[in-house]
Amino acid sequence: MSTATTPGEVARKAPLALLRKLEWRVRMAADSFLGGEYRSAFRGRGREFDQVVKYEFGDDVRDVDWNVSARLGELYRKKFIEERELTVVILFEDTPALQFGSGQRTKREALLELAGLFALTAAGNRDRVGFWHATPAGHHVRQPVRGRVNIVRTAATLLGQPIPKLEDGPEASLEWKLFFHAFPKHSIVLWLGDFPPRPVGPGWAALRKRYEMIGVRVDDPWDIQLPSLGILPAVDPESGEVLAFDMGTKDSQQRHAQWVAEREAAWQEWFPSPLQRLTAGTEGDLLEPMVTFFRRRMQGVRR
Repeated sequence: MSTATTPGEVARKAPLALLRKLEWRVRMAADSFLGGEYRSAFRGRGREFDQVVKYEFGDDVRDVDWNVSARLGELYRKKFIEERELTVVILFEDTPALQFGSGQRTKREALLELAGLFALTAAGNRDRVGFWHATPAGHHVRQPVRGRVNIVRTAATLLGQPIPKLEDGPEASLEWKLFFHAFPKHSIVLWLGDFPPRPVGPGWAALRKRYEMIGVRVDDPWDIQLPSLGILPAVDPESGEVLAFDMGTKDSQQRHAQWVAEREAAWQEWFPSPLQRLTAGTEGDLLEPMVTFFRRRMQGVRR
């Protein structure tokens, strides 16, 4: 009997293998701080005490009622009326530009890892998770589900989506009217993408009114600072052309600096508040900027 693994099986197993690694990291972080940071970032702290309930994995340790726990011999926490199940929607804007990477991983790979971290964190807090995968060729939707097993399966489906084809074009199809019908009002929408310089489009105001929109962007080191390496052959991920790009000229450096400024201005126009946008890098740990973002939101919510 042959035990060879087919390419299709590898493609299916790879997202699950990555999610297992990410889940271990999320659990380790949740035991110390991540669970509480996540809850406070999106829910705020309890404003009105409701009852005492058993402490479960992912609960904020700061809500533990130590007197009740000592009397009953197991952990109990205070529950507040404001607590509710959240719906988290991962909107992944998958474009050819995300296939760029000057280091060990591309921007697409880093964003997918962040998507996995967000999904697993939401699963640990007993929230619902769904996704909208938008590409130049169309979109793929998964309705929000609850429960760890279902959420892991949903996240694996997102991580296993094929890379967009260059011939389909540079921009993803974002059909907001369909998006409105797909996901419930007041959902937390984590919009992951490259966010090139572009004007705020029609329907954005209605989108922000219906959902809590959060932008998530990953920058390659070359997005921030173009190194002076002289003439370098490069593949344009949007056109597929191989170009001879002279990175050392003054003109190249100036045009890149202008692009960086325009991109950042557009980023802040889409998401004016620092509580609405998260920027991470392709190099290094991705959990750290996510936790920092949760803390920043938590502090902003409490003010």
